Amino acid sequence: MILAALRTAAAAVVVSLWVLIAGPPVLLWTMLTGRPALLYATAGLGVRMGFGLVRIVVRIAGGEHLQPGPVVYASNHSSNVDSPAVFYALRSLFPRVRVLYKAELRKLPVLVWAFDVAGFVPVARGDRDQSWAAVDQAAEALRQGNAFFVFPEGTRSRTGQLLPFKKGGFVMALKAQAPIVPVIVSGGRQAMRKGSPLIWPATITVRFLPAISTTGFSYEDRDLVIARVRNVMEAELADAN
Repeated sequence: MILAALRTAAAAVVVSLWVLIAGPPVLLWTMLTGRPALLYATAGLGVRMGFGLVRIVVRIAGGEHLQPGPVVYASNHSSNVDSPAVFYALRSLFPRVRVLYKAELRKLPVLVWAFDVAGFVPVARGDRDQSWAAVDQAAEALRQGNAFFVFPEGTRSRTGQLLPFKKGGFVMALKAQAPIVPVIVSGGRQAMRKGSPLIWPATITVRFLPAISTTGFSYEDRDLVIARVRNVMEAELADAN
């Protein structure tokens, strides 16, 4: 436990310093040039350093299902390390990766500027008008050739079982007629144990599954599309357990 505490503290300090020191000049460069590649490379290196310090290894399975262009990657969510793990697993698509994220994260210093420059889209839970405006914004970004990754459960599952899905990520895929790639993350709950803020050494597997087409489907078919994605994810989780 002492080693885990030391590693967690070291990672927190190093990543925070990386954000504060590297963040502002990289953000300025991105704003001046309009080229986000350096920003994404800097973020990816920050994730790699943090994971290296806490001895987390990210393993990618089903990489053949990664594809450039407008795609929604829909992942399960059971740990705080899931988000950086999926982001890092999508690095071959940088800088054309966007994130649909909780508006509460806009309180984070420096990172919020990076979110805005990168084109990430905040969603305010409980604000229906803002949520639908965010979905429209994300759908337009998809049409422009960007990929998104979303956590359709909206929050972490404490048991590892899938929670009910929010519809926003699926609606934006339908609006843009973009395929949905289900993603299963495993190992995160071993890295961050229930009730503990410490991060433990672990191997996190990010598994990309075959894409599910939305071509020809409309908003009225959203429940059908959600059910198809959920069924695939539940079957994969059952096999993993």
